[in-house]
Amino acid sequence: MSQVPKHVPFELSGDELRDAVVQYATNPLYLDNEDWENHDNPYRRQLRPQVLPHLDFDKVPGRENILDYTSLAVQRLLTSIYEADLVFFPKSGLEGKEEDFKAFYSPANRALGERIRPALERYAFGFLDDEVETSGKWTRASLDTYLDSLDMGGGEEQTSVEAAITGSSDPERAARMWLVQFAPDFLSEASPMMRNVLGYYGPAQSEWFKVVIDEYGYGVHETKHSTLFERTLESVGLKSDLHRYWMYYLNSSLLLNNYFHYLGKNHELFFRYVGALYYTESSLVDFCRRADRLLQGVFGDTVDTTYFTEHVHIDQHHGRMAREKIIAPLIEAHGEGIIPEIVRGIEEYRVLLEVGDADFAAQIAWMDGQPEFKKLHGPVYEALQEGRVQAPVAHLVEPRGELSNTHCHEGDELCHIVSGVMRFESGLGSSLYLRAGEGVVIQRNRLHGANIESDECVYEIHSVGDYRKCLS
Repeated sequence: MSQVPKHVPFELSGDELRDAVVQYATNPLYLDNEDWENHDNPYRRQLRPQVLPHLDFDKVPGRENILDYTSLAVQRLLTSIYEADLVFFPKSGLEGKEEDFKAFYSPANRALGERIRPALERYAFGFLDDEVETSGKWTRASLDTYLDSLDMGGGEEQTSVEAAITGSSDPERAARMWLVQFAPDFLSEASPMMRNVLGYYGPAQSEWFKVVIDEYGYGVHETKHSTLFERTLESVGLKSDLHRYWMYYLNSSLLLNNYFHYLGKNHELFFRYVGALYYTESSLVDFCRRADRLLQGVFGDTVDTTYFTEHVHIDQHHGRMAREKIIAPLIEAHGEGIIPEIVRGIEEYRVLLEVGDADFAAQIAWMDGQPEFKKLHGPVYEALQEGRVQAPVAHLVEPRGELSNTHCHEGDELCHIVSGVMRFESGLGSSLYLRAGEGVVIQRNRLHGANIESDECVYEIHSVGDYRKCLS
C-alpha cells in the first residue's frame, strides 16, 4: 500500500495551485466576516482569500510546522471542499439564504474545490509519512497482539486537555472553547463514515452500516447523536447552529475532522479508515467517561452530558464490532496484505490526537495568559525601540468595525497601538482592550483576531520571531 503521493500527474503545483486556490476562495461565501460569529448560515465560512496569494501550498510541512498559518488555511479550505458533499440547511429555514445555498452547492464551486483537493490533502496529511512506519511482516496473530497492546483505558491521571481546563483561570470558558472544537465533527456525526458505507463489499459493509445506524439514533431524531450534542452545547450557553463558531476552530480540530473525510473520500485509503474506526470507537469509551466527569465538575448539574454517557455504552459495542465483524472478515476476504494499512490508520490517528491535545492545551494557556502577554508588550517594545532587537514592522491604519478574522503567525509578533482602540481576541470569550501606547505579544501559531473599536486605529505589527530574545 502506498503512502500519500508527493505528486500525481493531474495534481496542481506551484503558481498554478496557488492561483486555483485563490479562485476557489474568492467565492463571496468565503470572504471575511463582519461579526465574530456566523449566524445560522452553514454555507458561509471565512477563508481569508486576501492572504492566500502569499502562501506556498506546494512544500509538505513537517510536524513541527503543521500548526502554522498555511496549514490552518489548508484545513479551512478542505473543510469547505469536503462539506460540499453533505446536505446542510439552516435551523431557521432557507428563506433569505437561497443564493448562498445555490452558490455553495453549485457545480462551479464543487469543481473548483475538487481541482485543488488532492494537492491540499498532500499538504495537510503528507507529514504523516514521516511519523508512522508500518513496514515488516504483519500476520493476523501479530495484529491481534498489537491491538491487545493498545491502551484504551487511559488510567485516572488527568490528560493534558483535562489539566488545561480544570487548571484554567476560567474553567467554564476553557470548557466552552473545548466543546466548540468538536462541532465540525459532532454536528454532522458519522458523515465521513457514510462515505465508506456505499458500494458493494460483502458482510463487513452491513456491519459498518450498523455503526452508522447507531450514530443516527436508529432513525429517531431525538436520539441522534448530533441532536444530543446540540443539547450539550445549549446547556452551557452555546449556540448549536452549524459553524456558528467557525472563527474559533483550532487548526488541529479541523485537521482531526478532515482526516476522516480524507480517508473516506479517497477509497484507496479504505483500510486505513478501518483501523482509525476501530481505534476511535474503542478509545471513545474512556474519552466520553472522562468528558462526562470533566463537564459535570466544571458546570455542575446544569450541563447535559447525555451525548457522552450514551457513547460510553454504545462504543463498547462498536469497538467489538469493528474488530470482530469488520476487521476480521476483511482480512479473511482480502488477505494479510491489508493489515499494514489498518495499523497505519490507527497510528496516524494517534499522532493526530497528540497534535490536537497539545494544540488545545497551548491555546488555553495563551488565553489565560493574556494579561501577562499584555504586560510583556512594554519590555519587548522597549527592546525594539532601543535597537537591541531588529524586526520587520508593518504599519496599519484601520477604521471602526474593521474585523481581522482569526488567524495565526509563523513566529512571535508584537502588536503595538499608536492611537485608537483595538479589541484583541484570543479565543472564545477571551479578549483584551488595547489603547494608545499599549499592546500584546502574539505567540507563534496561536489563534487570534482583532476588531477596531474607535473611529480609527493606528497600530504596528513587529515580527520578532521569538519574543524571549527581546527580554535577555
